Amino acid sequence: MMLSTALKLSRGAMPAARATGIGLLSRTPSLLSPLSSRFFCGPKGSNASPVALQMIDYALSHARSLKSDESYAQGLLVLEQCLSTQSNEVVDATSQNSRAMVLLAMSTLLFERGAFDDAIDKLQTIQGLGHSHLGVRVASMEDLVGLNLLLERNDTSRVLADKCLQLFVNASTNTDCYDDGVGSKVLNVHAKALKGLVELVHGNLESAESFFQASRDDNGCTGNVALSYGEFLHSTGKFSLAKELYQKAIEEISANKEFADPHALSACCMSGREVRLAATCALGQLEGHLGNFSEAEEILTRVLTKTEEHLGSHHPNVGTVLTCIALMFRHKAIIEHSSSLVIQEGLYRRALDLLKAPSLETEGKKADVARRDIVALARGAYAEVLCVQQNRKDEGEKMKGWAQTAWRNRRLSLAEALEISELSSKVPVIDARISRVL
Repeated sequence: MMLSTALKLSRGAMPAARATGIGLLSRTPSLLSPLSSRFFCGPKGSNASPVALQMIDYALSHARSLKSDESYAQGLLVLEQCLSTQSNEVVDATSQNSRAMVLLAMSTLLFERGAFDDAIDKLQTIQGLGHSHLGVRVASMEDLVGLNLLLERNDTSRVLADKCLQLFVNASTNTDCYDDGVGSKVLNVHAKALKGLVELVHGNLESAESFFQASRDDNGCTGNVALSYGEFLHSTGKFSLAKELYQKAIEEISANKEFADPHALSACCMSGREVRLAATCALGQLEGHLGNFSEAEEILTRVLTKTEEHLGSHHPNVGTVLTCIALMFRHKAIIEHSSSLVIQEGLYRRALDLLKAPSLETEGKKADVARRDIVALARGAYAEVLCVQQNRKDEGEKMKGWAQTAWRNRRLSLAEALEISELSSKVPVIDARISRVL
């Protein structure tokens, strides 16, 4: 019944909403969504239809209510119906912003169900909406880069990050979608931090640092920017500064300060919800690297619970978090000269199962492995657990060999990623947004 009503609203309420500027939004409280409530009354050019925003809120809430294939299909149906009520021929900013917002929401639902290429198709469509607000297109480009990094399409991600920077050059001639005040500066910081993240994944620290320079200003250093810059600092051993940025990312997103800000839109693996989880996960890793194991365990356990609530207990992202927890126990055992082999093995086995790690009979270098960084790191650490047991040493050596051939990180060798030392300037950080080791 609710779904039927929602579809009727999306067909019938749009003309009235355009006429009144209020529509149903004034009568129905907005549902908490990671992206839709932020963008309908910002600066010039950022307006979007209130009804479209209400339909986005409904579709996201309905899809996630049961976390089933059916509920997600129904949520996508609502969004498709909403999109069909908006003419492709209308090129004003409000119409194009509305279409872009719906496409962002569709890409998010597709991402959460693992349909990454379909999500990418929706995001690419947004780039053709030339009259939409610059913040919307920066957000879609940020999401495209995030998904391509997740899929290990590193060269594509670099090209897209460059295109994101180019958006500012192109948009400056279009007054419908560009403002030259603080908002534009915030978006520029986002674009540069995105490029910095790509360079960090490629192992180019000097280049990454040059793009993160803009993040030092408080303007725009929130959300994905704060997290990415924090990860850069963390990976180079600047723990105290990294901790501040992780906490900043968590607190500002949790306080929902950006919900009315048209310069903080995000979706898919770069959405506010994903950033909050990833920043908390990074903070837990950092506490472990500092030797604060009780704090690390508490934080990472909280991330695990939230990830299961958000995506379900069988999602691969749960495997990523379990890997972080297992590595924390490994580090604790090394520092405290204790043993946690049973705990570690249980965590690695569960993580690798959720990550859908291929058989050891498949050559690591040639294997088609999703989330390769995490799988290789988990297997490399698991191999150590097996190798110290005399009756399982052969199994451990085989697993170690697989992990070494599968490892492709450009900054760290697998041995370096598994070696945590106070003297080391190379600290591995797992980015839970994109399931990559930085």
